[in-house]
Amino acid sequence: MTSPTANVSNLPGSHPLVDGRTTTSPLVSALRGDRPDRTPVWFMRQAGRSLPEYREVRQGVGMLESCLRPELAAEITLQPVRRHGVDAAIFFSDIVVPLKLAGVGVEIVSGVGPVMDRPYRTAADVDEMVSRDVDDAALAPIAEAVARTVAGLAEETDGTPLIGFGGAPFTLAAYLVEGRPSRDHLAARTLMHADPESWRRLTEWTADLTGRFLRTQVLAGASAVQLFDSWAGSLSLADYTTHVAPSSTRALRHVADLRVPDAGTDGPLGVPGIHFGTGTGHLLEALRDVLTDAGLTHRTVGIDYRTPLDEAAALLGGDVPVQGNLDPALLGAPREALEAHVRDVVDRGRAAPAHVVNLGHGVPPSTDPDVLTRVVELVHAL
Repeated sequence: MTSPTANVSNLPGSHPLVDGRTTTSPLVSALRGDRPDRTPVWFMRQAGRSLPEYREVRQGVGMLESCLRPELAAEITLQPVRRHGVDAAIFFSDIVVPLKLAGVGVEIVSGVGPVMDRPYRTAADVDEMVSRDVDDAALAPIAEAVARTVAGLAEETDGTPLIGFGGAPFTLAAYLVEGRPSRDHLAARTLMHADPESWRRLTEWTADLTGRFLRTQVLAGASAVQLFDSWAGSLSLADYTTHVAPSSTRALRHVADLRVPDAGTDGPLGVPGIHFGTGTGHLLEALRDVLTDAGLTHRTVGIDYRTPLDEAAALLGGDVPVQGNLDPALLGAPREALEAHVRDVVDRGRAAPAHVVNLGHGVPPSTDPDVLTRVVELVHAL
């Protein structure tokens, strides 16, 4: 797999960003740095175990199988939009789906998470991995699921956009090297320094894998993308900028060339990109720089719950939209505490040119769905 060239490619005329369905939506407006009349809000992991309708349709179907059944994936993606009235759908998938499509033996183990068939830690292991490819036929279920979702959004809502989802190259590489979830990613960080050439080759491969995954979603109708780096917070700034940022930049370049044709005097309008990682308060400027270096015309940094939004906005220079950063723990707190927290987050978000309200991580499975609906209503009222 190779990284795309810098040539500009027009999105198809039927794309929601081109035909106008999502162009002026609160979500897309905010990601482009404008302040819409209504502050947009959506939640990471809004489609999932917190919803009884999700548990019903998933009965007897494995997680990765659910992601690769287009009709089911589309239905799951639409469920929280119907229930909560959020301003965006997030494509229902999993970080390791691209690995599955590449033929890697991976399963989602209950109570553990993604588990590989074995760890991949040597130069020979990397040689084996980078020899794999993903063809268009393997990505066809992803394109179909996105197309079904976008059609459903057009039928059921007034211009709600779909956000494409992809795991960052470091997180995918860390899963491969560790073989399973890890607290400190010691094996991955060891390979990074013990054999930097193998590490580079592995992360370039995972970058192109995620990049093609994201590009497929955009061409099928996604109006924005989010690169999610679950484990970047385990890295020092020096390690991130040297050994990780280049691959994340490479991944996002796969969508940076896609533009809205005939954008007029507004200048080049591309697909907005969101870059989010957990525990990354010390990496926020580096996350921003990845978006810039990738060539995205519209860049938003997701902030986890540990860094106040006004402080994050200042670090980012005051000209970058932010996303976040409600503390998921507050979803289980008394109503008065949660509402005060929502108001504080919205107030701090005014320090940035635009703000997309979200959690500072994902929705906990134990969350009462009615609480999320109330949060959406409160944010819209503010």
